Amino acid sequence: MAYLVYDIGTGNSRVCIVSEQKEIIELRTFENKYYRDFRYEDALYFKPEELLECAMRCTKELLKAHPEIRIEAVTAAGARESIVLIDRDGHWFYGLPNIDNRGEAWIDDIPGKDDIYRKTGRWASPVFSAGKLMGLKKLSPELYGRIERITSLSEWIGYVFTGVLVMEYSQACESQLFDIGRREWDEELCALFDVNMRILPEVCRASSSLGRVKEPLCEELGLPKEAVFIVGGADTQVAVYGTDAQEKEIVIVSGTTSPVVTIVPDRFFDRAERCWVDCYIDGRSYQVETNAGVSGRNYQILKRIFFEDVDYPVLDQRMKEKSRIMCVASLGTLIFSENKTLKNGGFYMPAPLDEEMDRYDFAFALVADIACSVVQQYNSLCEMILCERSFILGCGGGFQSEVLSQLIADLAQKTLIIRSSYRQASVIGCVKLCNDHFGRKNEISPEERVFHPKENRMIREYFDRWAAVRKQIN
Repeated sequence: MAYLVYDIGTGNSRVCIVSEQKEIIELRTFENKYYRDFRYEDALYFKPEELLECAMRCTKELLKAHPEIRIEAVTAAGARESIVLIDRDGHWFYGLPNIDNRGEAWIDDIPGKDDIYRKTGRWASPVFSAGKLMGLKKLSPELYGRIERITSLSEWIGYVFTGVLVMEYSQACESQLFDIGRREWDEELCALFDVNMRILPEVCRASSSLGRVKEPLCEELGLPKEAVFIVGGADTQVAVYGTDAQEKEIVIVSGTTSPVVTIVPDRFFDRAERCWVDCYIDGRSYQVETNAGVSGRNYQILKRIFFEDVDYPVLDQRMKEKSRIMCVASLGTLIFSENKTLKNGGFYMPAPLDEEMDRYDFAFALVADIACSVVQQYNSLCEMILCERSFILGCGGGFQSEVLSQLIADLAQKTLIIRSSYRQASVIGCVKLCNDHFGRKNEISPEERVFHPKENRMIREYFDRWAAVRKQIN
């Protein structure tokens, strides 16, 4: 028996067949496509039909390649703060991704900022669904008027497979229309953002079943008619679940952005508003989060521009050989504890250029920038939540870099543990949710790599210079 898992991300998405023992049998990846809406200064959208076509093509390829495997359940994780709009005919006609900021021009006019943070655990921002919907209504009333319901990416996949429309708790809290203390949609929040409550679906808990997959879809894909859909949730929370994190353990999720999170049993409130508080995937706990902003995406772009001819392991080895700071990078996008977005960035170095510089100095500077940003958020989180563990857990594709991993351990002066599930933590988290539904035991994934902290004067000197540069340019 196995599970069919969808992991709908920001830059790209994955479709996997995974065993109940958390072994990824095979995986297909496709790149997400976005379109710019020029009626706004910063607005992107996606076409759900295009995304679904890619997902179904990958699904058919996987199932055709493994006819011997019987799929017992389908599930999905989805990028946070992304929603799909559905019309009266049940057609998914428009997608608003997490990188869409069409509500930015109006967000400062929203009253009751303190009450918004108190109820939702996050400050008013265009990144959340409420701000996106508000912006859509302002300049695109024809699109807004078509909305009958909305849902998150992960539960949209569930709607495709079953026809049942819901939104899971960890996704609902990312809307800024959801009271995380009462765990229900809030009428006052909807009024503040001018969002009609009727478009909000029923909320449900991860690991619950939406019922059997629709019979025509079973026939089209070759799924057993007994296959059911199990509710997943927000990719960050699902990824943290995939690391087997326990309460008060800190997890760094190194992806497009770099959330630094811990799980607490009770609703947490920070009067200084230095963090986000999310509903955790278990439906009862909370996830306290700081975030370094865009980080891993910067490294991917640098790799594409300057290092297309260099494999990641070779790039890592060349960075390990660096013993001098030739330049400093500042390309992260957030000072999270201050709710401040950084608009300026770049590489900074003494003039004239040092003759010993090469392109790998720029790679090291960017990876060190990510490490400094992450550890700054780690320190901020530790100021709010007493975390006495001697280690940090890491997951996400960024931890394929041993250089990044060691720099984080050295700066934080904590052992960094990377478990075998780290590359596809969201996928493994979905498998654990399916196992929870069926009452199957989830074994803790083995440790794959462990990075013990070292005395590293170079990264400490880099951190001081990095902090000074970032402050000066912003």
